[in-house]
Amino acid sequence: MTMDPAHGTIGGEDADQRDVQKNNFADPGDNSAPHQEPRRVNNDPRANKQKGQQQQRRDRRDVHGWVVLDKPIGMTSTQAVAVLKRLFNAKRAGHAGTLDPLASGGLPIALGEATKTVPFVMDGRKRYRFTVCWGEERDTDDIEGKATATSDQRPTREAIEALLPRFTGVIQQTPPRYSAIKVQGERAYDLARDGEIVELAPRPVEIHQLTLVDQPDNDRAVFEAECGKGTYVRAIARDMGRILGTYGHICALRRTLVGPFGENDMIPLDQLEALCDRAASGEGSLADALMPVETALDDIPALAVTRADAARLHRGQAVLLRGRDAPTSSGTVYVTVAGRLLALAEVGNGEIIPKRVFNLTGLTASAVRNERN
Repeated sequence: MTMDPAHGTIGGEDADQRDVQKNNFADPGDNSAPHQEPRRVNNDPRANKQKGQQQQRRDRRDVHGWVVLDKPIGMTSTQAVAVLKRLFNAKRAGHAGTLDPLASGGLPIALGEATKTVPFVMDGRKRYRFTVCWGEERDTDDIEGKATATSDQRPTREAIEALLPRFTGVIQQTPPRYSAIKVQGERAYDLARDGEIVELAPRPVEIHQLTLVDQPDNDRAVFEAECGKGTYVRAIARDMGRILGTYGHICALRRTLVGPFGENDMIPLDQLEALCDRAASGEGSLADALMPVETALDDIPALAVTRADAARLHRGQAVLLRGRDAPTSSGTVYVTVAGRLLALAEVGNGEIIPKRVFNLTGLTASAVRNERN
């Protein structure tokens, strides 16, 4: 797990520098906008268009939390982020792990301050349910590609199950040619689409579990896999097909777990859009769709501090650990005050050192959603 390098005492992003200037644990000051002199009207259409875009960005609001979209087939992860950013009118958004257009299932999307916790989700385990079609290998290792090799052979259930132990534990896996891995600064899939021969080196990945769950006919087999970061399910299908002498590619794929987010957390796009419509008419709240920012930090110890210590941490100052209740462990923790997320910090040498500070002013997860999590 990698923390972003810090500049000074707090993480180096501009957002964190702004965090230091806004102390949620002090009395609020005057938030009114400063007086501005009237400006001369500019009738240039290009300038007016740019002004409109700037106004739209200013009108966006602070939204903080996670939405786990049940991504439909055919939508890219980038498109999904854009849709949610528009629905919530949010200033910032990003996803925690690309999901291919042909795949459905869990795409965790971070809004606002939740974007600071994305690495913790991406480092977590993923679970997939996928179908392999035997008899054909394709250049993309999935149904969208062109056939590159074929076979009339079909594997038996016994042969498949005997092979599975070779694909569990830490294994060496060669990523698909059509992947986001960079080769001399270029994405591998861009090079492959341009007709270049892409040679990617094998790398270690960890597959915690691989199970054959169904074999509806001789041409297809359904698997479930739980794996670590950087594992390509398409490569599992390709490599199993080669070893079995029959070739294979992915013809259906669904992600059912990403870090702490499972199927019970997923929201289909149509339900999310309906919730947004109800919220716009005053019949509901978008907060009901949000999961708390700290949901991404389930595997990290929590450390509660006093309001006085919270104020110091929020200003980027280290806090000394005192008393019998002071933690003896070291490492990354997330700090809370009065049950509210404050910061990601490092504990060591008898002090708490803030690394990422959170400002959760704006729309956050509803109390009902917090109770469920």
